[in-house]
Amino acid sequence: MKLAILSRGPNCYSTRRLKEAAVSRGHDVSVLDTIKFAIDLERAAPDLYYRQKQIADFDAVLPRIGASITYYGTAVVRQFQEMDVFCANTAHGINNSRDKLRSLQLLSRHQIGIPRTTFVHNKKDVLPAIERVGGAPVVIKLIEGTQGIGVLLADTVKQAEAIIELLQAQKQNVLIQKFVAESKGKDIRAFVVGDRVVAAMRRVAQGQEFRSNVHRGGIAEPVDLPQEFIDTAVRATQIMGLQVAGVDMLESSTGPQILEVNSSPGLEGIETCTGLDVAGAVIEYIAAQVDFPEIDVRQRLTVSRGYGVSEIYIPEGSRFVGKTIAETQLDEHDINVLTLYRGAKIIPNPKHERVLEPNDKLLCFGKLEAMRGMVPAKTRRRRQPDVADLPADAYSASDAEALE
Repeated sequence: MKLAILSRGPNCYSTRRLKEAAVSRGHDVSVLDTIKFAIDLERAAPDLYYRQKQIADFDAVLPRIGASITYYGTAVVRQFQEMDVFCANTAHGINNSRDKLRSLQLLSRHQIGIPRTTFVHNKKDVLPAIERVGGAPVVIKLIEGTQGIGVLLADTVKQAEAIIELLQAQKQNVLIQKFVAESKGKDIRAFVVGDRVVAAMRRVAQGQEFRSNVHRGGIAEPVDLPQEFIDTAVRATQIMGLQVAGVDMLESSTGPQILEVNSSPGLEGIETCTGLDVAGAVIEYIAAQVDFPEIDVRQRLTVSRGYGVSEIYIPEGSRFVGKTIAETQLDEHDINVLTLYRGAKIIPNPKHERVLEPNDKLLCFGKLEAMRGMVPAKTRRRRQPDVADLPADAYSASDAEALE
């Protein structure tokens, strides 16, 4: 796989670790400065130039887009998408997560727990808004901000009014959010890759600081997440349209509440804290998506010679989307569907009339060679090594870096 990492900080911990993980797995990787691209547009011929040289041979892109270059960075990512290059996070997903108000609107609509939040513009609406979220103390947040920057705690209503008035005078848009007292200066960072949480840590604020970010002096400790937190983190990532994300959650009395979904999560804090190879999990996921762009076959178990149990993933754009299980003709290839996984639903022995949707997963029993044969020929030629050579679990596997 030829991988481009978009980053303005080639020496930052996260960028170095991702590059090391890719190189150690035999991939060709380049770290490219996001603002040194030129985007050329012509009818039916989208092009990208890097340092005045045309590029067109990357298999995948891993964006590490800093908040200060969101507009240009997402334009570059979008151009890669138009050139049919796999992007670990799409421009749409990055934009969704970068805007705090937009992300909370999306999460709220999908029944995800969030702290009660309000957004106002008129000065007369400030006091009623504070009352609606439960009164002081309240958390005041800039709509765009990282590493805890632009997050303030107002202990009284008068403090809140003064802070909001000052920020609005500076043409800043702010959110007013309920202070979840029971979290006691703690939050959870879950690192999501694909449909898994590959690592998680609890961050604890120190002294009088209520922000638990490591950059604010917070202390991190590894944590085994309850299933409810795992499911919430994965769902929030998918709702944003991301595939690699750091999901920050509060441990409230009513369950997990999402604070933020970060599209360029740092690796230093979570790798140091947990001792896990998070960078490796990211690279392996990207490689799997490049290897199986049409359909992802994950071998689970070999039952007898040539037969086994595998998980088939159906991404957006697959030729199987919109077809019934019968119309896929899997049974004609000696492949039987045992279970259909759709979001949080588990459907055992699905009917042949069931229509398949994007992101469905099918747990199947059948000929392993037939399932491998479903991968497009050009992809099979490119893949190294073959599925047959991999172990059954081969596909299972907080610095925010302002420069990126």
